[in-house]
Amino acid sequence: MNNSKRILGIDLGDKRTGIAITDLTGTLACGLEVVESEGLNSCAKKVMVLIEKHEIIDIVLGYPVNMNGTKGESAIKTEKFKNILEKLIKEKELNIKIILFDERLSTSLAHVYMNETGIKGKNRKKKVDMLSAQIILQNYIDAKK
Repeated sequence: MNNSKRILGIDLGDKRTGIAITDLTGTLACGLEVVESEGLNSCAKKVMVLIEKHEIIDIVLGYPVNMNGTKGESAIKTEKFKNILEKLIKEKELNIKIILFDERLSTSLAHVYMNETGIKGKNRKKKVDMLSAQIILQNYIDAKK
């Protein structure tokens, strides 16, 4: 994976955290996996493994602001997670920036996609989290163009 410019997308959740990654060109977001969240520190450590495995250059972290633009409990939790992850990145002496990106409606859109494609059952929850991360990351990529 030399010369890769992969960006990691994260949709932080209470129970599960969806992870997406760009292709090598940095133009297309793909779902990667779902990390079971056992707290912010545990989740950040699991994300660090993915960062090193996939040679990540930047991270787009879904920022769940309220519809009126104010910060609620989820946004504050996301900021705490960002701080924990930044500390781990600094300890590893990696040059990776974390971008908070407005994720309003990404989960709702993921549910719409799931309904349209007929995905049901046990795996739907996990797929929704990963798809939400993919939507956040793709919206970020598209906004940069």
